[in-house]
Amino acid sequence: TGKYEISEAENVQRGTKIVVHLKGDAYDFAKEDIIREVVKKYSNFVGVSIFLNGKRANIVQALWTMEPREVTPDMHEEFYRFISNAYDKPRYYFHYKTDAPLNIRALFYIPEYKPTMFDMSRETDIGVSLYSRKILIMAKANHVLPKYLRFIRGVVDSEDIPLNLSRELLQDSGLIRKLRQVLTTRILKFFADKAKKDPLTYRKFYDDYGLFFREGIVTTPEQDQREDIAKLLRFESSKLGEGELTSLEEYATRMKAGERNIYFLSAPSRQLAETSPYLEALRKRDIEVLFLYEGYDELVLMNLGQFDRKNLKSIENELYEDKEDTDTVDATDEKSLKQNEVDDLKIWLKGVLLNKVNEIKVTKRLESHPCIITVLEMGSARHFLRTTLADKSQDERLRLLQPTLELNPSHPLIVKMNKLKESEPEIASLLAEQLYDNAMVNAGLIEDPRLGMSRLQTLLEKALDKL
Repeated sequence: TGKYEISEAENVQRGTKIVVHLKGDAYDFAKEDIIREVVKKYSNFVGVSIFLNGKRANIVQALWTMEPREVTPDMHEEFYRFISNAYDKPRYYFHYKTDAPLNIRALFYIPEYKPTMFDMSRETDIGVSLYSRKILIMAKANHVLPKYLRFIRGVVDSEDIPLNLSRELLQDSGLIRKLRQVLTTRILKFFADKAKKDPLTYRKFYDDYGLFFREGIVTTPEQDQREDIAKLLRFESSKLGEGELTSLEEYATRMKAGERNIYFLSAPSRQLAETSPYLEALRKRDIEVLFLYEGYDELVLMNLGQFDRKNLKSIENELYEDKEDTDTVDATDEKSLKQNEVDDLKIWLKGVLLNKVNEIKVTKRLESHPCIITVLEMGSARHFLRTTLADKSQDERLRLLQPTLELNPSHPLIVKMNKLKESEPEIASLLAEQLYDNAMVNAGLIEDPRLGMSRLQTLLEKALDKL
């Protein structure tokens, strides 16, 4: 009713007694188990003991209020299991305290288990609870950390947050945005420090949780924070042995003076990366190249764009933009076709391939490969083929891609094809289309090479007939 009376009483114990009268539909709140759960959820960490039918109900300490050196590993393990309802141990824990720019007491844990597909879903809530003066404000406080850090478990306590903060104000509060910024910066620094101090342990963590950092780069609008996340990425490199990983920062320390690009190559495996015609074309320049084995890694670096004022660039784009490689043959190469032969071959090839190619050129960059395909923004082209252009016809795809076919005029297959176009035009045409398909597969622009198997079989049959 909002009204109350005060009167004197005799022979009563010191303290406050509150009697709650429940309505008929609320009798569940008189059950011991229900009350214990309410205490556990909202008031487990208050500074006074809460007894329920003679037994203390709040038995877990608020570890985040203690000094980090006072908290033992066993205490961390018990607390982690309590707040996360888990049975594993934390692989990392981060105890953070500061009074500026906000009063913050935070304790974060990284689970030991490998994340499941459910954990990967962006619909999964943040595993961090928000407190003010040890009173729960919100469990699973999705606005305290960015979504890509949803794998973290823990608590955040700030006396600057009012106890009556509503969910609506929590979402739009400048105070919460500031809190999120401070915590995110400190967490990213924590991971960066761990990566430097214990690379082997971090490698295992990165193998399990690295996908969240990639998501963070794609979904974070601020470039400075994207670059902080990018410091945590790891890749294999053409300058390191198989299985060895390097960071973008480490790559930058090995760059030649005056070099402004960090180069990368997307390939399904190291073997395919090392035998890629695109890597071969740049090998003479002695450029280090990062190997990206997952398709989304290429998308991540394309979104990142720059790191420490250095451009992130695929070697395929480098070849496409290379102005030094003129459309002429090497006159000193005795194995190479002559310029007039190449000019005739290009005209003939255009008649065979028709609208499959926008342009045909010769290149002096290749040695062991007969040809390569170059297009504007190869990585974007691959992405669009898998998404926007997935339901388009082959003709529509090629019209939008406008691929350029670059020939190695000294390769035996190109030299032989030039001869066959006069003596065996049918075999030469089959060979031309097969070389084109091979180049498209190497470029990642044809995902299913089975489409060309019938032509390959016909080509082999024709070749065997000549033996």
